[in-house]
Formats: sequence, C-alpha cells, structure tokens
Amino acid sequence: MTDTPFTGTPFTGPDGAQPDGAGPVDSAGPDAVSCRGLDYAFGETKAVQDLDLSVGAGEVFGLLGPNGAGKTTAIRCITTLLPVPAGMVRVFGHDAAKEKMAVRRLLGYVPQQLSADAALTGRENVTLFARVFDVPRRERSERVAQALAAVDLTGAADRMAKTYSGGMIRRLELAQALVSAPRLLMLDEPTIGLDPIARTSVWEHINAVRQATGMTVLVTTHYMDEADQYCDRVALMHHGRIHALGTPGELRAELRERRAASGTPAASGASRASVEKGALPTLEDVFRDVAGSGLDEEGGDFRDVRSTRRTASRVG
Repeated sequence: MTDTPFTGTPFTGPDGAQPDGAGPVDSAGPDAVSCRGLDYAFGETKAVQDLDLSVGAGEVFGLLGPNGAGKTTAIRCITTLLPVPAGMVRVFGHDAAKEKMAVRRLLGYVPQQLSADAALTGRENVTLFARVFDVPRRERSERVAQALAAVDLTGAADRMAKTYSGGMIRRLELAQALVSAPRLLMLDEPTIGLDPIARTSVWEHINAVRQATGMTVLVTTHYMDEADQYCDRVALMHHGRIHALGTPGELRAELRERRAASGTPAASGASRASVEKGALPTLEDVFRDVAGSGLDEEGGDFRDVRSTRRTASRVG
C-alpha cells in the first residue's frame, strides 16, 4: 500500500452532490470558531483564562503549548464536551451552550486518546462512526469508502485495526472524523508518538482533504516544526492564556526584531540555528520568549503525562 494522499473530491452523496459542510469556503459567513472571554476551571485550578480566539473559515489553525497549557480543555469546550456559559463559544455562529447538537453536527474530532477499536476492522470502525453521526443509511457505505480512500486506507480497510501501524491508526481515526463531512475538523495531538515519516504522511492526508473540501482545521500540537510548516496561523498558550497570535512567519520576524532592538541575539535555551547571524528564530524560540522559564518546569499534571505516554505507546 502506498502513502499517496487523496487528491479527488471526497464525501459526495449518491447524486454526486457534496453533503452539507463540504465544498467552497464562504468567506462572508461567520468565523468557524469564536471564543470570547472563555474561562474553565477544575476545582481551584484554572485551565483556561479569559480566552479570546477567532478561527476563520477554511484556516488551518494551530493551538500550541506544553502539557497543562490549556489546549485540550479549550478544544473540549469548543466540541461541547465541557459545559460553558452561553455566549462564550460559537461554531459557525452556533452557540456551544444553547445549540450543542447543531455544533456537534458541524464537527469532526480526533482526540488525543485513541478512539479506534482494535477488535474491529478499519471499515467497521469508520462505519460505527457513520452510524454515531447519523449518516443516512443509503449514503453510509459510499461515505465510509470515501473516508477510507481519503486517508489511503482502502487496501487495508478489511484488516483488523490491531494489525495497523501507528501512522495507519491515526489515519483511521482521521477517516472516522471525516465520514460525517464536517465543516470543522478538530485534531488534538494527531501525530503524538509517531515517527517523522508517519507524521508527514498524516499531515499530507489532512491537507489533501482540506484542499478538496475547504473545511477548517483546528489542531493542537507540541511539534513546533509541524505548526510552522502546515498552519496558516498559530496561537501560543501558556497557563491557560494566549501569549502570542499570528502567522508563524510573523511571530518569528517579531521576535527577531525585538532581539535586534534590545541588543540581545538570543534568549537562554534558544535553538542553535536561531543564534546564527541573520537567522530567523524558530517557533520554539518564540514560545520560550513569551512563556519564559516556566516552559521547562511546568509540563502538566500526572494525568497529562500518563495519558500522553499511553497514547504514544499504543501508536509507537
């Protein structure tokens, strides 16, 4: 089986029409995601604090930060998995507190924890999600086949998921999220635990589907190189707040200008490449600059570490 990304037009119905949510982006419509003053706490611990965030329709938007920064909590608020007050979160204009089902119908979600069932085949896994998302019975078989084709798993569709490699498992989960033809694809650490080749393959398939359908992609990741290469804009989170927002190029250029103005070529811990004369800082340098020394000392609680290691061990 090859890893050639899907290049056709996926998710068409029996009459050849694309389902609701697929197709060209309506730039005149509402933002794909809008958060205004979003707060969320677990007991006394504030996971997200006064978060203002807008993600435009059709964007690939990266939410970056270490474990414990608040990324996954923000994602769960947007997906309605955590309750929020009315008016704080909207998805394509729908209030996540008042219109939960409307929001959920617009979403495809790949959580950090693995969601594929090892005891089912790839096709059975995607079919299960098609039923959960209420894909019409008459369209279900074709939509499942299209989702599997979009992530290049047609040849392995009838194999048990437990025989898949880590990269194939993540692509299977991407197919599960795509089978409902979402307008917004939410990816929480989609490449965690994968080797560089598998990471690249996952992103190639994400981008191919996005270009074919015009869907919006909101992704969290620890990998700054991925964000730099694949995201249109990024937000850098630390302690539940956004500390920097912009395109990767803008953020790197701004840091270089700040360093030049202050006469400081590089902060402690900066990457070797970024200290070379004239070199543009990396996104990792930007994050270290905005987050300070706390980046190394605060990497999430025990549950964060256990969850990350468990996912990494299952796909590795």
